[in-house]
Amino acid sequence: MDEKLKKILGLVVEDLIRIGEPIGSQYFVEAHGLNVSSATIRNWFAELEEQGYLMHPHTSSGRQPTEKGYRLYVEEIMDLRPLNRRDQQAIETAFNSEKEAERRLKNVAKTVAELVGNAVVLGLGEVDAYYTGLSQLFNQPEFKNWSRVVSLGNILDSLDEMLLRIRREQFIVPTFRLGENCPFGSVCGSALLTLKDGSFIAVLGPMRMDYRLAGAALNSIKKLIS
Repeated sequence: MDEKLKKILGLVVEDLIRIGEPIGSQYFVEAHGLNVSSATIRNWFAELEEQGYLMHPHTSSGRQPTEKGYRLYVEEIMDLRPLNRRDQQAIETAFNSEKEAERRLKNVAKTVAELVGNAVVLGLGEVDAYYTGLSQLFNQPEFKNWSRVVSLGNILDSLDEMLLRIRREQFIVPTFRLGENCPFGSVCGSALLTLKDGSFIAVLGPMRMDYRLAGAALNSIKKLIS
């Protein structure tokens, strides 16, 4: 893909993550202080739409990424940055608040859920599971559609099967699975990290989730555990 279009796509994804609404050309120009017209941006958006990376919702004049667009973003555009000092300290405090390993991980999971504003699923050992932050997940705009809530609820009802599939893989570094590749359902995005002794931690959100923040949080946990 043309580097200019790749940069435009990356900015659209990050804008949508931030504001939760399709991105219009005039907003895009003003938000990024670009020295081009909104008509030029519309043309670039149209190119990305033709290539399958953006879509044009019927109820809006703005664009939003497709699953293909999000996937290109996490695989080729996004760069993982360290957490800011405040968020890093919050995770460290949760990690150091308990000596018993399971309680420690649960505290970390709660802290990460609050930090990313989504759910966190914790696989403990080979069989046990714990999840937190579902209310935050369901407060996301994508899940105001009740059918999506029901769909995700059905998935959570089959959590044991989902966790078994996740445990069959090793996620040595934060790994992002979204849409049709997401173990929690095609309307979701996820970031996964294998811990120790068959355990893992997964951030679960809408496809619009902040992958960069989730990945940074998991990297922080990886460093603490290692």
